[in-house]
Amino acid sequence: MPRSIARNTRVDRDALTEFLRPRHRVVLMTTRADGRPQSSPVSCGVDAEGRLVISTYPERAKVTNIRRDPRVSACVLSDDWNGPWVQVDGVAEVLDLPEALEPLVDYFRSISGEHPDWDEYRAAMVKQGKSLIRVTISAWGPIATGGFPARLAD
Repeated sequence: MPRSIARNTRVDRDALTEFLRPRHRVVLMTTRADGRPQSSPVSCGVDAEGRLVISTYPERAKVTNIRRDPRVSACVLSDDWNGPWVQVDGVAEVLDLPEALEPLVDYFRSISGEHPDWDEYRAAMVKQGKSLIRVTISAWGPIATGGFPARLAD
């Protein structure tokens, strides 16, 4: 069986956004007060401005960390464990209700499309007291795939 070779593909912002849009599995990394990283597996979408958007609750550690230090990194994964991935770095902001309500609608649309009852969805977000994290991407690595070094190709 041929070995798969690791690949790193540098892309511009438009290609990055195209890569990110269909991928919703992310490990968001924030910084704890003591300087150590804090990782959160989350679902995310991409908004019209190309920012990562993440629905959350205001009590979560990632929110506390972002409010103190907005610098974040995110590893965006493919659904297939061995599929391509990319790390993005940026600055996050937290939107709380009521400001978060319409961006939460956009978040849902970016992942799942149209909701059968938007009034019901909005009411649920208010009842749950949801917040939204938006990450403005400032840097990114290559789109990578795992595998063997090229020197080990068959």
